[in-house]
Amino acid sequence: MLTLASSPMLYPLTDRAVIGLTGADRTKYLQGQVTCDVNQLNPGDATAGGHCDSKGKLWASFWLANLGEQLLLVLNRSLVARQLPELKKFAVFADTEVEDVSSQWQVFGLAGEGLSHWLNHQLGDGNLLQGGIVIPVAAEHALLLLPQGVELAELAELPRGSEQEWQGLMIHAGLPDMSAEHQGEYIPQMLNLQAIGGISFTKGCYMGQETVARAKYRGANKKAMFVLTGTAAGDIGVNQDLELQLGDNWRRAGTVLSVWQQGESCLLTSVLNKDMEADAVFRIKGQDDSRLSLQPLPYELVD
Repeated sequence: MLTLASSPMLYPLTDRAVIGLTGADRTKYLQGQVTCDVNQLNPGDATAGGHCDSKGKLWASFWLANLGEQLLLVLNRSLVARQLPELKKFAVFADTEVEDVSSQWQVFGLAGEGLSHWLNHQLGDGNLLQGGIVIPVAAEHALLLLPQGVELAELAELPRGSEQEWQGLMIHAGLPDMSAEHQGEYIPQMLNLQAIGGISFTKGCYMGQETVARAKYRGANKKAMFVLTGTAAGDIGVNQDLELQLGDNWRRAGTVLSVWQQGESCLLTSVLNKDMEADAVFRIKGQDDSRLSLQPLPYELVD
């Protein structure tokens, strides 16, 4: 089964896109678009966040980093085609450029026991590194962005891991990774963004803010993202249906948000009803012999 490596490993990532914002109004503009508090980020700081439509449904979940002269959003590449035009829509009224700058960046995952010590040795103070940035995403897990062409001898010494393994580590850490199939379906709290610091409830207005606030203060949200583990002989894909066992019957419960598989072992995330019983049994629709159970989340699930 998937476990954290005993020492830091490097995971080259090809499925991440990077959106850059430059110009004098970049912070002010993004502050009015996303769920996180952009104003609170100093150079070298980073946070989780979400970008919603006017109804509070997510175009994207992302990691946001402040490089000083540029803001960078790191997200699933499949989201960009629909999300980027929405993010750029009102930028014509501000002194800011919003661009897909993926070709300018190398994106890596870093994970393993002792990673924080290794990073302290490499970085010293702050998270800025050789024109790039380290984004802590969980204990002993981080994203690393480096400009194209920059090579670090220290990275060359780290053992390499697969992209699929990194996906599994992100799932195990309870971190959301939505794909294009789920754009416009979930409000930010359904992906647990509030539990990982991705929503500010004090920053003021942004796109979809009324829906997000209502979910918190009126208890309007009845769903959350859960981690499930188990076995399945067949391949599991994003957006496949999950079924919940009810006595001798099975009922649709949700769909696969992200997935890791190795042999018959699997680990996945899915948005389910918040009142789900801890011992609930699930299966992949069409794979009657598959079985999945809920795993405890590594953080408190607050509204």
